[in-house]
Amino acid sequence: LIAEIEDLDETIIAVVDKSDQKLHLFESGIKKYTWVVSTARNGKVTPTGTWNAQWLSKHHKSSIYNNAPMPHSIFYNGNFAIHGTDQVGRLGTPASSGCIRLHPENAEVLFAMVEQVDKSDFAVRVIE
Repeated sequence: LIAEIEDLDETIIAVVDKSDQKLHLFESGIKKYTWVVSTARNGKVTPTGTWNAQWLSKHHKSSIYNNAPMPHSIFYNGNFAIHGTDQVGRLGTPASSGCIRLHPENAEVLFAMVEQVDKSDFAVRVIE
């Protein structure tokens, strides 16, 4: 996984591996956490690529999906975000409409870490 971040210089880097539904969180090049996630279910897409955070929203509600709660959202690519979910039983399996879902406690930790640095000092890389 270190090879996935060698070309990035952000302080906080999240590598999301869609194949095993995990988020590997690095701080200053050191792996701090590995958390289970849910990425897109069949028929939906979580795009692969690398982005910086665009904006943060602590108490976000989806404007697309019936005001679904999206606590501690970190938006990185248009409407795509990393955020907490109330469907924790589905973590570890593809279940989202495209966002990267985290356990609410993990989303809170990540959100706080990104708040400590500038948005541009956080990168998310989504890999197959």
